Order: sequence, then C-alpha cells, then structure tokens
Amino acid sequence: DGVPGVEAMKRVLESLNLNMVEMVDENATLDGGDVLFTGREFFVGLSKRTNQRGAEILADTFKDYAVSTVPVHDSLHLKSFCSMAGPNLIAIGSSEAAQKALKTMQQMSDHRYDKLTVPDDAAANCIYLNIPSKGHVLLHRAPEEYPESAKVFEKLKDHMLIPIANTELEKVDGALTCCSVLINKTSEL
Repeated sequence: DGVPGVEAMKRVLESLNLNMVEMVDENATLDGGDVLFTGREFFVGLSKRTNQRGAEILADTFKDYAVSTVPVHDSLHLKSFCSMAGPNLIAIGSSEAAQKALKTMQQMSDHRYDKLTVPDDAAANCIYLNIPSKGHVLLHRAPEEYPESAKVFEKLKDHMLIPIANTELEKVDGALTCCSVLINKTSEL
C-alpha cells in the first residue's frame, strides 16, 4: 500500500503522538531537503523533487508562517547549499547558484538574516540544535572533508561544534539534514 520507509517513519511519528499531515494530492511533491524552516518562515526550493503544489500544501498546513518559493537549479535541492546554522543565521555555499538563491530569499523575506558563507556548498548543509543544557550546538561536515569550510564554522565561538564525517552517505546524495529527523519533545522518551 505505501512505501516501506515512509510507512515505518509514519509509525514512529504516530508513536510519539505528533500531529501529521499527509499530502494526498498525487500531483504534489515536497522533499524535506527543499524545506528550510528559519523559525520565522519557510523557504521551499522548487527542484526536481519539489513542485509548486507541494509548496502550496505546506503553506496551507502552516498558515501562521510565510512560505516563499526559491527556484533551485544545478543542485539536488535547496539544502544542498544552505541550512540554518543558528537562530538567525543561514549557512550558505559560495557557488553562483547558492548566492542567487540567497538573494531570492533575502528579497522575499521581511526579516534580515545573518549569513555564514562557506566555500563548499555541501558543507553549508549543517544541523543547528538549541539544547537547553548545552546551548547552541552545530553539527557540520568534518575538517578532513571540507577543511576551508570547517575553518569558517570554527569562527562560531558561541556554538558547540560537532564535526561529522559524511563522505559515504554523500555518494548517494545523503547530506546531514537528509539523514536526520529533529523532534522537539521532552526527554520522557
């Protein structure tokens, strides 16, 4: 009936009593790698894996947040070259495509985000966590993979930095954010 991995994830999320919305429009596509939530608004990359109808369903689901679309060319999806690196901080790659997407996001937003530009687009895909006992935590690509980008992350003195080697998963388009599901729940799990 459904895709096995999707069904397994659905069962896990249901067991956590999380609200879920299923996209039942067969014309809609929405890949998590194309959805960047800043804490204030959503940016949705329009790519080979996400279309306008998928972005519209996201907007209908999260009516309290602005949803803006960003064309994605020459990359798998939006988070192939950007992600949130802090509460108001967008990590962005240096490529022309990444910088063009950032400019689009800046034009569509009423908010001014700080930016952290890294030399390598793939390294801009990082995971920011705000953990009560630890503060700002950032999982980022390891220095042995992207040494110049790692130097940029090391300038974030108020973050606990955790370098992650991801070379093998990257070979099958698995970026850090693709390989994680962040759930904001208390620790009674």
